[in-house]
Amino acid sequence: MIYLDNAATTWPKPPEVLKAMTDVLERAGGNPGRSGHRLSIEAARIIYDTREEIAGFFGATDPLRVIFTGNATQALNLALKGILKPGDSVVVTSMEHNAVMRPLRSLEKQGIRLNIARCAPDGTIDLKELEKAIESGTRLVVAVHASNVVGTIMPVDNIASISHRAGALLLVDASQTAGVISINMHETDIDLLAFTGHKELQGPPGIGGLIISDNVDVLQIEPLIRGGTGSRSESEEQPEDMPDKFESGTPNLAGIAGLGAGIKWISERGIGEIRGHLKELNQALIEGLSSIPNVKVCGTLDSERSVAIVSFTVSGKHVSEIGLRLDEEYAILSRVGLHCAPAAHKTIGSFPGGTIRLAPGIFTTSGDIQESIRAIDKVVRS
Repeated sequence: MIYLDNAATTWPKPPEVLKAMTDVLERAGGNPGRSGHRLSIEAARIIYDTREEIAGFFGATDPLRVIFTGNATQALNLALKGILKPGDSVVVTSMEHNAVMRPLRSLEKQGIRLNIARCAPDGTIDLKELEKAIESGTRLVVAVHASNVVGTIMPVDNIASISHRAGALLLVDASQTAGVISINMHETDIDLLAFTGHKELQGPPGIGGLIISDNVDVLQIEPLIRGGTGSRSESEEQPEDMPDKFESGTPNLAGIAGLGAGIKWISERGIGEIRGHLKELNQALIEGLSSIPNVKVCGTLDSERSVAIVSFTVSGKHVSEIGLRLDEEYAILSRVGLHCAPAAHKTIGSFPGGTIRLAPGIFTTSGDIQESIRAIDKVVRS
């Protein structure tokens, strides 16, 4: 089997991640912050150590501003619904995932103004279009760091500069870049960073987070949920202390431990080495698919400007047919359709049919890519 659906979730996971999850449940299975006994204290220590690991990994200065969520979708909802109020203006790119668009469409009905900066068919953004979309009083700019459809990387440093000149905060969706592209929130001037653990950070499903930079006033952000935090239990009001304000309920201890192990695993290998490996695979896919008759490869066709995601269509064939045949006849696993990002597919011209998406990962080999190209060539020609 050749697994090329790493943009949906990475597989397999490093053995160190599985071991960390098993270990924490065997030796530190207490409820952190809820008790004073040794298992609770050990669980709390593991969670704090992971906060520190994440803060250092992403160039954030305060580990207590690392908020654990169930996934990037929950992190994005926390930021969007916590910050935006009726009458506020928000700007997004036309390449956003439904994890951004659906909550914003809901908030639009409640009185926020939504402006969309149109991107080019290859997924790149004209910064002048972004400047046009930002109006006086824009509260928030939201940008996907790299498209989950075509992999195109957004210039978040330039977007941050434009946003801050207009007095807006910048929220970056790093679902497809965290773990494969170096991100330093302080140097890039990112205000809020949403990430998920189960993709290139090599962690398990069910864990993600939102990192809030020091220049954001957390008193102005409403929690997504309220409830028990293990702190200030004498009060029926939600505490304002960080990170408790945004972390109600028992945390995913095993998921957090697995995420911490995944980040350590990446750090030991080096993002530069990982990025180089994935660029080689990505470029081989682009070139190989482009040589097949009737295949149209979407995006920039440049691995320097994208993460390892390649989407394509085949003239005269449905994407579902291609994906099914690759799975059943060649054991090659891809993802077909609209990838929860209809706005992106409208931008690149593949709506409503969608594309076939191939996403190699850290454990994908050059041989896997060449075998996949040969299989796709056979499927297209038959």
